[in-house]
Amino acid sequence: MDNAYSPPTDPLVILHEDHEVIVVDKPAGLLSVPGKGEHLADCLIARLQAAYPMALLVHRLDRDTSGVMVFALTPHAQRHLGLQFEKRQTKKTYVARVWGEVEGEAGTIHLPLIVDWPNRPLQHVDHENGKPAVTDWRVMRHEGGTTRMRLFPQTGRSHQLRVHMLELGHPILGDPFYASGPALDYPRMMLHAESLRFRHPDGGVMQSYKSKVPF
Repeated sequence: MDNAYSPPTDPLVILHEDHEVIVVDKPAGLLSVPGKGEHLADCLIARLQAAYPMALLVHRLDRDTSGVMVFALTPHAQRHLGLQFEKRQTKKTYVARVWGEVEGEAGTIHLPLIVDWPNRPLQHVDHENGKPAVTDWRVMRHEGGTTRMRLFPQTGRSHQLRVHMLELGHPILGDPFYASGPALDYPRMMLHAESLRFRHPDGGVMQSYKSKVPF
């Protein structure tokens, strides 16, 4: 996989918009926010703000992850949604394809994570200094030496799903940081944020948005 930044040029896919929030289907290969340097300025929030100048960041997805992201359209909505993410009141579901055939039907991974300083932005497991990280997983089906899974993060650590799958012995296919050998040889990272549930900032009603898995 070429690690040079060449983001997709497809038009924005808006899943929902109202007076407080806008829900977007982020493509794989596009940064959520600008990176360091002019060559990393193109990102989802910059594209969104070109059409919706008032859009505000609430959370992020990794560059190579696709799927549902919510942005706020008012400072009130940004605070309201930010607190829900902080207090783990949102519900996130991901679909991943991983290397190998995962044994069992479901499970939970409890492995604390911390940034791997000499190899930033990579993360690794650290039982002494890491922050708690919990992922529930469920096998959907086996596909010719790989496994399609649903992942339910209970915490929101950086690269959590990617490192947890690696530690399980089943790296996510096409992951440019954590996969190697034949597991890396895929056209994209096979990780997609399929659905997101949150309380609407105006009235607190639970809402859920889904995006079709593109792989």
